[in-house]
Amino acid sequence: MNILFIADPLESFKIYKDTTFAMMREAQRRGHRISACEPQHMSWQTGAKVTTQVRHITLTGEPDAWFIADVARPGGAEAVASFDAVIMRKDPPFDSEYFYATHLLEQAEREGAKVFNKPRALRDHPEKLAILEFAQFSGPTLVTRSAADIRRFHAEHRDIILKPLDGMGGMGIFRVTEEGMNLGSIIETLNKNGAESVMVQKFLPEIVKGDKRVLVIGGKPVPFSLARIPQGGEVRGNLAAGGLGVAQPLSARDFEIAEAIGPVLAARGLLLAGIDVIGDYVTEINVTSPTCFQEIFDQAGFDVAAMFIDALEAALKN
Repeated sequence: MNILFIADPLESFKIYKDTTFAMMREAQRRGHRISACEPQHMSWQTGAKVTTQVRHITLTGEPDAWFIADVARPGGAEAVASFDAVIMRKDPPFDSEYFYATHLLEQAEREGAKVFNKPRALRDHPEKLAILEFAQFSGPTLVTRSAADIRRFHAEHRDIILKPLDGMGGMGIFRVTEEGMNLGSIIETLNKNGAESVMVQKFLPEIVKGDKRVLVIGGKPVPFSLARIPQGGEVRGNLAAGGLGVAQPLSARDFEIAEAIGPVLAARGLLLAGIDVIGDYVTEINVTSPTCFQEIFDQAGFDVAAMFIDALEAALKN
C-alpha cells in the first residue's frame, strides 16, 4: 500500500514523541510505502486532478537522519488520488490555508482519493466548538463575543477559564478567579473589542490530576489516556506548555464518554480523534492531528500506532 502523509516539514519532526512518525514507522514495518508532502504543495487546475509535490521516503531507524529519499521513486508532482491512502496530519492552527487544503482534498476524494481524517469532517468539527454537540458530557461553557456575557458567566461561576477558539497547545488560555483580577484586560485581548468569539468554561479543579487525552480510533477507545498534568503553578496541562504526561488506564467515565462519542465521529469519517477530559467533563475534541501515541506506548506498552494502522487497513477494505 502507498500512503501519503500530509504534514508539517519532515525536518521539524521530534521523532521521539511525534505521532505522525509513529504512524509512518508502523506502516513501513508492515511493508507499506511512505510518502510525504505539505499542504502548500497541493494544487489544482481545470481539466486535471489535484496534484502535490511528493517526497518518497524510507525510514532509517536512526535518531537524527531518520529518513532518506527512496531512490527507486524519484518523487515530484503526483495526483493525490494515486495513493492508496492519504493521511492528513497538518498541525493546527486551523486557519484559512488549512481550510482551503481541506477543499483541495475533498476534490481529490471526488477523484478517488481515500483521505483520513475526512476533509469535510475536519471542517465540520472545530476542535473547541465540537463539544457543543455533546453538551451532556461538558461542564458549564459559554461561547460569545459579548464582554457583558463573559462578565455574567464569571459572576455566576466565580472561577473561569477563557480561551480563543483558534488556539493550540495551551496558547492564549487564561484563568480568572473570584476576585476577577484583569478580567477586562483579558476579555479585550481575546475578543478584540467584540470582533472574535471566545470560549469560557467553569474552572475544573480536577485539572490538578491532569487534562486527559482519550484517543478514539475507528470509533473505539484506546484503553490508556495520557494525563497532561500542569507543572510549576501553571493552569495548563498541555505538553507544549510544560505539562507532565502520565499514561494511565481509562476510568469508567472515560470509557463512557469515548464509547458514546467515538462511534458518532467514526461514522463521519474521523478515523482518529482525541477527546480531552478533565475530571468527568469533555473540554475539547481534537481531530486535526491528535497526538500522544508514543507517550502511551513508552509508558503503558500499548501500541497505539498498530491500532491506528489496523483501523486504516480495515477502512480501506470497506
